[in-house]
Amino acid sequence: MTRPPTAAQRRLIEAADPVTGRLHGTGAQLAALVGRGLAFRHPRPPHEHFLTPAGHRIREAEPAAPGEPAPATGVFAARVGGEEAPPADGPARLREVHSAWQGLLELRRMTNPDGAADRPCGWERTHLVRAAALALEAAGHRPAGGDTDGYRVRATPQPEAVAVYAPDAETLAACAATLARAGWQAGEYTEPRTRVRYLLASPRRV
Repeated sequence: MTRPPTAAQRRLIEAADPVTGRLHGTGAQLAALVGRGLAFRHPRPPHEHFLTPAGHRIREAEPAAPGEPAPATGVFAARVGGEEAPPADGPARLREVHSAWQGLLELRRMTNPDGAADRPCGWERTHLVRAAALALEAAGHRPAGGDTDGYRVRATPQPEAVAVYAPDAETLAACAATLARAGWQAGEYTEPRTRVRYLLASPRRV
């Protein structure tokens, strides 16, 4: 069984960019994470270091003492809609969302084989709900929350697909257009029993 990271290594992992996984540290520290399979060195200049999927799992795991809730992390998360305790709106949130979206575009450029930024990357395919929600929030769509109606992004049983709900047909169409510009394929469907219209969206591959 692989040994857990040291306290110093965990601090490096927790300080990584929440979207791209870009790491900052000394050469020795980064090499140690690479050696343990928790990071990789990008082959193209400037040869930055990024978390591997295993590193992301450690970063996202929040151990808590028995019987105690996990502490808040302060890690950025896109609004999926319907959160019980959503982050406050305002200039700070707008800056966070903009920074996260720019970071995701950079991750696309660095990890897609052809360097394309108009097509989802591997991280998005393993974080479908968060990725789709970030595309919507970054484009200015309003998520549902409290007494505010808006979009809701939900997981589906289908591989590489999320469901997006909106309060009306116009908003749903606008969400579809935004996702298409962000490199997703989105089509409208109707739930058989409720007759509710929704989008089924998947990351585009080509």
